[in-house]
Amino acid sequence: MSTFRIAVSSLTAGFVVYLLVLHRSEVPGISMALLHNPELYVAVGLAVVIGIFLWKGVPSLLARMLDERAKAIAGELNEAQRLREEAAALLAGYVRKASHAEQEAAAIIADARADAERFAKEMRAQLRLQIDRRAQMAREKIEQAEHAALEEIRALAADKAAAAAEKLIAARLDPARSDSLVQDSIKELPDKLN
Repeated sequence: MSTFRIAVSSLTAGFVVYLLVLHRSEVPGISMALLHNPELYVAVGLAVVIGIFLWKGVPSLLARMLDERAKAIAGELNEAQRLREEAAALLAGYVRKASHAEQEAAAIIADARADAERFAKEMRAQLRLQIDRRAQMAREKIEQAEHAALEEIRALAADKAAAAAEKLIAARLDPARSDSLVQDSIKELPDKLN
């Protein structure tokens, strides 16, 4: 039975007792001084209400309700403790993960710096090799140009010398002497070919 029904039935019983007492006080011939005392009616009503509460088992109902509430509170406290422990474990896990992530980040940064330094050294070495190769190629081209210029100068000098010798020979050589030189050369030719 619900608590509300118990309370309603108790109040109804108290009201009935009150009406009975009120009816007796109006009956002629009964003049009791005690019945005119309002505290009596309050005490009787209270006794009736307490009796009905006891008869209906309200104290055991209240005890059962309080026990259930205590169990619910204990369950909530246990749940709160469990959640607190889970939260602490999660926090510790996140702290470990954050620490591990920071260590990984530091390692990645250190690796990146080492790679950058190694790359810079390699680039410097490659640049130095490329500069040396280009300098060597420039030197070789300069030497080739000097050699070509010297050959050209020699060829020009030889051409100029031959032209000068030709002019000199033509100026000093007369036709008779020229015929005798040609004849001598033709005679020496078979000896030179063997």
